[in-house]
Amino acid sequence: MSTPSPAAIVEMRDILKVYPNGVRANDHVNFSVLPQEIHALVGENGAGKSTLMKILYGMERPTAGQIFVRGKPVTIHSPHEAIALGIGMVHQNFMLVPSFTIAENVVLGAEPVKRGLLDFKAAVEATRQLSEQYGLAVDPEAVVEAVPVGIRQRVEILKALYRGADVLILDEPTAVLTPQETHELFAAIRNLVRNGKTVIFISHKLREVKAISDRVSVMRNARMVDTVNTREVSEDQIARMMVGREVFLHVDKPRLQRGEVVLQVRDLEYVTEAGVETLKGVSFNVYAGEILGIAGVEGNGQTELVEVITGLRRAAAGRVRLCGKDITNASPRQVRLAGVAHIPEDRLTNGAALEASIADNLIVDRYERPPFTRGGLLQPAAIAENAETLIDQFAIRAPDGSLLVGSLSGGNMQKVILARELSSRPKLLVAAQPTRGVDIGASEFIYEQLVQARNNGVAVLLVSADLNEVMSLADRILVMKDGEVTAIFPEVAALSEEEIGYYMLGVKHMPRETLAERM
Repeated sequence: MSTPSPAAIVEMRDILKVYPNGVRANDHVNFSVLPQEIHALVGENGAGKSTLMKILYGMERPTAGQIFVRGKPVTIHSPHEAIALGIGMVHQNFMLVPSFTIAENVVLGAEPVKRGLLDFKAAVEATRQLSEQYGLAVDPEAVVEAVPVGIRQRVEILKALYRGADVLILDEPTAVLTPQETHELFAAIRNLVRNGKTVIFISHKLREVKAISDRVSVMRNARMVDTVNTREVSEDQIARMMVGREVFLHVDKPRLQRGEVVLQVRDLEYVTEAGVETLKGVSFNVYAGEILGIAGVEGNGQTELVEVITGLRRAAAGRVRLCGKDITNASPRQVRLAGVAHIPEDRLTNGAALEASIADNLIVDRYERPPFTRGGLLQPAAIAENAETLIDQFAIRAPDGSLLVGSLSGGNMQKVILARELSSRPKLLVAAQPTRGVDIGASEFIYEQLVQARNNGVAVLLVSADLNEVMSLADRILVMKDGEVTAIFPEVAALSEEEIGYYMLGVKHMPRETLAERM
């Protein structure tokens, strides 16, 4: 048996995880965390970091290897056993009961009981004491569904603390937060460490990794590349370790040459089947040769806006015009024929046919037209040639077009969708979450293609939950909150994330006259 590091609170030695299909998710990984440190764990999708943390939290069993907690060898069969060892995990997708109060969620499963029933007062008091001790301000009696995303994040952390966690695993904790909420979370994390806790911070946002962590461990291809002191490396160096080559994280755009209005949206409204109004009088323009970025916390009407524009939902009121032509409530096919391309936010459901080949996915919107069809018959040679050209042009890692799309990595699948949409020569490209779940290398390529489309005169509407991505790519930024446009910024260069964050939170709202001037 190997000897544990005397300094580490958690140490994972020689961790091997091989799935029944032969895939190695962790290949003899060593990972060590010191007490009261903020330790970042980074890597591309599929690098193995999530599997490693699931093993530590008892959600997965290692094929081989050892785990030490406070210097003692342990075997962790379940999250319950991990919690008993003082290890807690806050997942990216919150696991809260929306109709319960914050206090009820915090104590759920470990409730204080009085006469056989939940002691609500005790639950409220325990939640209040924890929130005050660790600087995680919440109203214990507030109902979860009525509080902002940032508060829900605190509730998840309080749940782990209530169960006695000394080591907190935070999985992409800032993915759905505004800049202000992120700053508040970082202050809370530092306060946790001052109070004796240890934090493992999983993130793909390298700027945040640099800002919050003491050390950073980098994984690539199921192996641990290195662990370094964060202050001694740059974002570019971390990215290079993640990808294995030089990565250019900064987007260079030539000066904006804005043309005529391509997309005109006026007073757009959308109401769900349940009668909830999720778009409330949305108005804006997108011009040829520009990228208009839409910023906002997810769930504030962005999905409905994109799907109304692309014909996937029907507007309750308002107009959508493309180059002066009314396409309001046109079918998706009519919208595409008018010159709209769409990279959907959910590529697995709406973006690609997983059981079809790359070649077929690349012509799914034009298979009935020459050169792919003649005399009512498909032309296999033309279809294969088109696939070969686009695979090469868009750097899709595949031997040929016959490969099923479902067998591709997330980044290569997204490149297939990007290739199909841009090769349609659109007037308007609607790109929704174009780099979600995509590696840094593929993200870099996608950025280049979006900017190239803009340089070629395409109007690009970019919707992203990653504010840094929006600020890097967009020429103008529109902010949405609760289905409304709260701000339009005509210049991005002098903007700060904090300023945009005020409008994302709804703390600030530009006057209607200003919005109308900036459309």
